[in-house]
Order: sequence, then structure tokens, then C-alpha cells
Amino acid sequence: MKDTTLILLAAGSSSRFDLPVKKQWIYLDGQPLWVQVTEAFERAAAFGRIVVTAEPGERKYMARFADHTFVAGGASRQESLANALAEVETPWVLVSDIARCCLDPEMLKRILEHKGEAECIAPALRAVDTVYYAKSPVNRDEIRLIQTPQLSRTETLRRALKEAKEFTDESSAIHALGEPVLLVEGSERAHKLTRREDLKRLDCLKPPARESFTGFGLDIHAFEAGKTMKLGGVTIDAPMGFKAHSDGDVAIHALIDALLGAAGMGDIGEHFPDTDPRWKGADSMQLLEAVLQRIRGVGLEPRHADLTILAQTPRLGGYKERIRRTLAQALDLSPARVNIKATTAEKMGFVGRKEGVTVHAVATLEIYDWSHAL
Repeated sequence: MKDTTLILLAAGSSSRFDLPVKKQWIYLDGQPLWVQVTEAFERAAAFGRIVVTAEPGERKYMARFADHTFVAGGASRQESLANALAEVETPWVLVSDIARCCLDPEMLKRILEHKGEAECIAPALRAVDTVYYAKSPVNRDEIRLIQTPQLSRTETLRRALKEAKEFTDESSAIHALGEPVLLVEGSERAHKLTRREDLKRLDCLKPPARESFTGFGLDIHAFEAGKTMKLGGVTIDAPMGFKAHSDGDVAIHALIDALLGAAGMGDIGEHFPDTDPRWKGADSMQLLEAVLQRIRGVGLEPRHADLTILAQTPRLGGYKERIRRTLAQALDLSPARVNIKATTAEKMGFVGRKEGVTVHAVATLEIYDWSHAL
């Protein structure tokens, strides 16, 4: 199998899935679905290389889970596949959609046994119901429902994808070239996860583990006269704001780092670098919303946050409750799950000299329990 590269397509937006998490990121026990699918293929066969396509903003994050080659996906399945093929050096390539998440090893064996007998070997199911086309019945014995994975000769597939037409799979692209395609018996287990209701049909999907992850964040900003001060999304009555590329909301920045830390997503500077003009003067609440969207998209959700604000000035006792409720609303949590503490530095250090403010934050995430949506 060293002559075959495995490509797994995992860059879809899951627009039809109707859950806050993308289907490739639902957790099965303690791992994302795409990780478990990859490991199932690894157990079934020894591939020369494994290439996984990812939504561009998730490529680096995916690489934290496994030691494979990760490439940015495109606007379509075909474009994603073309990007992955650029990394392939073997004469054969096996392509599968992560959505075909219940791998049948016997079906895979049938595909691989026919390597070399055609330019593409694809699994297919026979139609068992009456089939109509354009309001008229057709002979169902001639109907085949094509599945993945599909084994293709690499150079033939590259040629096929250069055609202007958009294809839904490898077999149709190679058939359009006039090259031979061999269909082998598919598997009922290889049902595609497309919509939420498909979760009930797939016997390989284990419920998610009840795991939580904790992250710590810290941020510091010096004062700058003449700016509006924002802390935790609340405007503070003060003659100065914070010196920063964005609006300088030091509390939200610390919270963002805590959330990113819990998710294993790096830090705020990686996501919103101060060298990028897009974030100049940015509303930190919008940055928080963007981070929460990314976190929820990969199968995690906030459960608790605790912030400590160190400020000699301004006095924040009258603002703590507003900050707590503002952040709780942003996190979609009960105010009881968010805690805000404020203290001085006893006149020590830069905070004690009234030069700025520092905030420490701790946040807890849990795996999204998709089983409750069934």
C-alpha cells in the first residue's frame, strides 16, 4: 500500500447539518469525528501518506490532533481535492469523504483488490426502491448509488479534474474522460452523514465524552489619555482608555486567551495580529464573538469563566455586576457561571503607579453533546 495515498476530504461547511458544530468536528467519545475516521483507515490499511483537507482557518488546529499532511480546502469538493492532489506523489490515490464516517473494512478490501483493473474503482449500491426520473419510472436494475472511498490512478484523476465541468466524485470525472471505471459492491454502513437525522442511522457513532478543558488568559494594557475605556464590554467613566491596536478591552482579551487556551487554539495574537490593519480599533466584543463561533464550530462550548481585574484606578466596584452580565450574555451562559473580581495592586508596580490595568482569566469548555439533538 505504499503506492497509495489516502485523501480525506474534511473542509466542508456542513451547511445542511443544522447543528452549531460542523459534522467533521462532532466528538465521538473523546475525539473529533475526522480523527476517528482517519484512524479507522489507518487500522484497515498501511497507506504511503495521508492527506487531509481542512477549512483554511482550521488547518493549523487540525494539525494539533494528528501527524498527517493538512491542506487548505477550496470553495468546492473538487477544488479541495485538487489542492490535496498537489501533495500526492504515489501512482494511486484513495479518496474518501469524512462524512462517510462508518468505514466498512470489507468494502475497502474489495476496492483495493481490484487495483489496476480500471482507472477508477468505486463502491456502489443497487437501487432497491422504484425509481422515477422526470416523472417517469426507470429500470432500477440499471441504477447504481455511488459511494466513497474511491481508488483512482493519480495522473488520470489529475487530468480529469482539469476539465471545466464540476464533478461530484472521482468516478464521474474519470468517466467523462472516457477512461474505464469499475464498480464493486458497496456497503449499507457507508451511509453519508449529511443532515442531523443521519446521526440516528450510523451505528459507529459513539456519544461524546463528558470532558471539560480549562484555559488561562492574561492581558496587560497601559493607559492612553483621550480614549474611551472599555472593560468586559462595558464603557467605564474614566478620563483615559487603553493603548492598543484594537479598542484595548483588556478583560475581553484575557478572556479570549483563556477560551483559546482551553480549546488548544493558540493565543489572541495568532488570530488577530496587531500587524493586521483589519483589527485597528476593532470592537473586542466582536473579536470575542468570532472566537466563540470558531470554538463552537469545532465541537466545544463555554461552561464557566472567572476574571480578576487588577486596577489601582479607576474604581470598578460599581461596574463588576454589569461586566459579569455582559460577558455572560456574550458567552450564552447564566450569570451564575461567570465571576468577576476586582482588586488593586496595593500601589505596587505599574498597576499601583496607575499606569495601566492587567486582567487574569480562567475559562472552562465542554464537548458539545450532539446526542441531545437527536
